[in-house]
Amino acid sequence: MEIKFEHNRFGKRLKSMLAVDFRRMFTMRLFYIMAGICFVIPILILVMTTMMDGTVSIDPKTGTQTIVEGFDNTWQAIGTLRSDISVTTMDLTGMCNINMLYFFLAILVSIFVSDDFRSGYSKNLFAVRAKKSDYVISKLFVCFFAGIWMLLLFFAGAMLGGAIAGLPFDTGLAGMDGVVMCMLAKFFLVAVFVPIYLAVSVAAKQKTWLSMLGSFAAGMLLFPMVSMLTPLDSDIINVILCFVGGILFGAGLGAVSNLICNKTSLC
Repeated sequence: MEIKFEHNRFGKRLKSMLAVDFRRMFTMRLFYIMAGICFVIPILILVMTTMMDGTVSIDPKTGTQTIVEGFDNTWQAIGTLRSDISVTTMDLTGMCNINMLYFFLAILVSIFVSDDFRSGYSKNLFAVRAKKSDYVISKLFVCFFAGIWMLLLFFAGAMLGGAIAGLPFDTGLAGMDGVVMCMLAKFFLVAVFVPIYLAVSVAAKQKTWLSMLGSFAAGMLLFPMVSMLTPLDSDIINVILCFVGGILFGAGLGAVSNLICNKTSLC
């Protein structure tokens, strides 16, 4: 009787790894908590800032008056026009918009990866099931998908929040085409941030606090570029730049993550 051993091909291994990671992502309570937060935050921001718009506060020590300026348009929660972008000054609309989700993504990736090392799942996985390269590629795809969902939920929440707050939906100079291109560029930009957070997380392993701290620090370096790369009036050039950047960062830092996994202890 002839015994045949089935060759464990890359495609089959990756498919199995993706199925495991997607199942783990969708059964993780943190994913749904963060999804809910991404939907609720823009509603609260738009409604509360609209209610406080024009409110004057006076510093009793200096007598300085501060006027709270809310959002003038619903689309300001999604992006900023090129002409309004400034890297030297950050106003409310520049800080409290969809771009903050790139930091939320750091939390999700850090906890998702560190849980693998803390529970011993990664050690068992590499011993009997998958190669480290499969693990890295799978994590890139799954976390990229999670980032897309977070952006979509924030977008939906912003639309609902704008309607509740009575803010206009006029796209102005951006046009609807610009808004669509803006969202596409932001989607592809997720592929730039995920590899950074993944490399930091596999280096920190079970130390969640360290992976978060490192991810936030790395994210802060790129955050000023987000508005410039994905303005509200984006065009196809912005989309292409983010797409190419996502591929380069994914391939380059994915290789770095794989190297870290190969060269360091799994515990």
